[in-house]
Amino acid sequence: MYFLQELGQKIVAGNKYRIPILQTNNGPSITGLATIATHLVKQASKEHLLGSTAEEKAIAQQWLEYRITQVDGHSSKEDTHTLLKDLNSYLEDKVYLAGYNITLVQDIISPWQISFDLTVQEKEKYLNVFRWFCHIQHYPDIRQHLSSVVFIKNRLYANSH
Repeated sequence: MYFLQELGQKIVAGNKYRIPILQTNNGPSITGLATIATHLVKQASKEHLLGSTAEEKAIAQQWLEYRITQVDGHSSKEDTHTLLKDLNSYLEDKVYLAGYNITLVQDIISPWQISFDLTVQEKEKYLNVFRWFCHIQHYPDIRQHLSSVVFIKNRLYANSH
């Protein structure tokens, strides 16, 4: 997670449930992905990463919670399809998950945190997701050292409906 790493803080998985814990220099530790992300963004005076309007901030918070409740710890193929179906539906008329600019949410729910053990035909069901992934992976701050996720741009099969 680039934006969190950029802020120079050490985040560890604190227990058997792998809940992240931020060890602060002056005060108690902070627990939980959404809480840590919000704290670090505010501490770095980069609050624009949480959204620029009240609506964008609420949507960003919603996606942070979605990551915690729906993405973390769900790794079966069925879970992946459910996640991709949710994202595909939401991204039907959007470029970003929250608002009109890149936010912390793009980093927290990114292509490299979701299993892509899908056939080409299965991937075609989620064109909006792969359009979004293809777009955000070109931000060097998001991709960092990770390899590109390759997407086929032309449909290989006719729709089955």
